[in-house]
Amino acid sequence: MKINLLCRISKKFQTGFSLTEGLVGVAVMGTVFLSLYSGMANGFQTIRNSQENVRATQILLEKFETIRLYNWDQINDPSFIPPTFTVAFAPNDASKGVTYRGRVTISNNSPISEAYGSDMRSVRIDLVWTSNGLSHSRTFTSYVARYGLQNYIY
Repeated sequence: MKINLLCRISKKFQTGFSLTEGLVGVAVMGTVFLSLYSGMANGFQTIRNSQENVRATQILLEKFETIRLYNWDQINDPSFIPPTFTVAFAPNDASKGVTYRGRVTISNNSPISEAYGSDMRSVRIDLVWTSNGLSHSRTFTSYVARYGLQNYIY
């Protein structure tokens, strides 16, 4: 009787998983791997969007800081500053790069009613790009003065 009981106990420990337990385990592991893949893909997309937004901000600031250094006659000459521009950005692969299209608008109508309002121009730079089928845009608006920064540089 004692030997028979030991055989039953040892056979109990030698048994494996049933088919149902194995399928549940595979389903759990599949869900875990799918969740990890989805999270990583989402993270990489977020990083790419952040890079594109930072690059758009850099382009806007670069264009505006260039305009700030022009003298008053150059700013008021419509043929001097091109109204549109294009900048390409390809961080790793040129085939997957982004092309930014911009428009520069210089307005003589300053919303400032003070006496120096006629010595100011409103500059607006619009930037548009398409990424993953979605259109994105940024706008930067500021003012340039006749007696501004450009008079102290040259």
